[in-house]
Amino acid sequence: MAGGASVSVGGGRADLYEGRMTLFVVLACIVAASGGLIFGYDIGISGGVTSMDDFLENFFPTVEHHKNQLTRNQDYCKYNNQALTTFTSSLYIAALIASFGASFVTRRYGRRPSILFGGLSFLVGAALNAAAVNLSMLILGRILLGVGVGFGNQAVPLYLSEMAPAKFRGALNIMFQLAITIGIVVANMINYGTATIRPWGWRISLGLAGVPAVLMFVGGIFLPETPNSLIERGNLDKGRALLEKIRGTKTVDAEFDDLVQASEKANAVTNPFRNILEKRNRPQLIMATLIPFFQQLTGINAIMFYAPVLFKSIGFGGNASLYSAVITGAVNVAATLVSIFTVDKWGRRILFLEAGVQMFLSQVVIGIILGEKFGGAKELSKGFAVLMVIVICIYVSSFAWSWGPLGWLVPSEIFPLETRSAGQSITVSVNMLFTFVIAQSFLAMLCHFQYGIFLFFAAWVAVMSLFVYFFLPETKNVPIEEMINVWKQHWFWKQIVPAVDTHAAVEGPSVIVHSQ
Repeated sequence: MAGGASVSVGGGRADLYEGRMTLFVVLACIVAASGGLIFGYDIGISGGVTSMDDFLENFFPTVEHHKNQLTRNQDYCKYNNQALTTFTSSLYIAALIASFGASFVTRRYGRRPSILFGGLSFLVGAALNAAAVNLSMLILGRILLGVGVGFGNQAVPLYLSEMAPAKFRGALNIMFQLAITIGIVVANMINYGTATIRPWGWRISLGLAGVPAVLMFVGGIFLPETPNSLIERGNLDKGRALLEKIRGTKTVDAEFDDLVQASEKANAVTNPFRNILEKRNRPQLIMATLIPFFQQLTGINAIMFYAPVLFKSIGFGGNASLYSAVITGAVNVAATLVSIFTVDKWGRRILFLEAGVQMFLSQVVIGIILGEKFGGAKELSKGFAVLMVIVICIYVSSFAWSWGPLGWLVPSEIFPLETRSAGQSITVSVNMLFTFVIAQSFLAMLCHFQYGIFLFFAAWVAVMSLFVYFFLPETKNVPIEEMINVWKQHWFWKQIVPAVDTHAAVEGPSVIVHSQ
């Protein structure tokens, strides 16, 4: 392979990569990352809408009647209704299924078409929800929203990781999570305003989901494809020209050669999902499965989906509950910025581990406060209610600079090109599956576990932090096509990943002829 080898991070060719952060890359990544707005907006809007009396009276009248009939001993059970949770969670089953279709589109036609289709599907779903006159129309709209989320979440993190220079990949990829957090806080603020518009404020909340969908679709029209995808699909000249443009230099031989070699391997694979099951891909497969699984078991979506419902359930008034949700959303945005500025300097592992301690302690404190000061004849005092919001904000902030962004970043950067689209689909599908499970079960768990639900999530945070400590290698500053080397050097995974890739091109290394 032209250019030889160098002694670099992971024993690869990283030291030969040249280029800088260009304005072109920054703008492309900002536009692509806006795809996270649709996911965040939905997370934020769902909980607020399902706490609005007018919405409940239209579609879930039994819930509205039930919550008004409960005694103080049943405060945790006010919103425990499977039909209501199906409204929220149906989107995530649709996203799970759609992610596999997105994998085919992303690999065969590129990252950009998936982004475009995701935005269009979400737009139609938003229109259906806003105009819904019955539950069937409402659920159909949710399914189309889910298809949009499935395609967007599959394509956008890949796009960001492939466009970014290695030393800035973490920061640029986390822009996706930043967009999610912005979507959440905007949705919470909209809910706060529309809750006062009777009786159709909920329609505004649901309909405005079309705004981020339009941004995603229109932005996608102007996005370039990634060099990785162009080269994978045989467009070598276009891929090199784009690589030179986004790196701001003509000297891209080392990176271009790695992309060509990766594309040769990718094109030799006819079934990425079968290939990903091979032993040499075992570490990436385990991370793509366990990281999104653990991300949901932090308990964050239980709080973000149902923040207004949760605050109402523990004694906050209607406006106070929505206002508290806005506060937690704002903290989420601010803390995500912390991750953007530290992830490529401090690395992924330190953020995971520090946040694990912070999330564990926060959830234990929340559980203790609720166990001692709320439920039965006890009503949460104003002082303890404020303390609850503060502790929840501490918890949200730690998630926002760790499992939130890194749960999308790490899986998107660890796969070789030949299994990258399949790996991202597994990540999205596992994420959506357990998002569905949490969304569908949280209100029932809150009803039966009561304050113990937070201790349940705290225990899982301890487990996932130990997993990161022992099994997740550091990936900062490692070029995406050189990532295989971090597994070969890890104390555990090097026993599984072969030191020499016998699956690589059988005919020997490629000789690349460069045309300047």
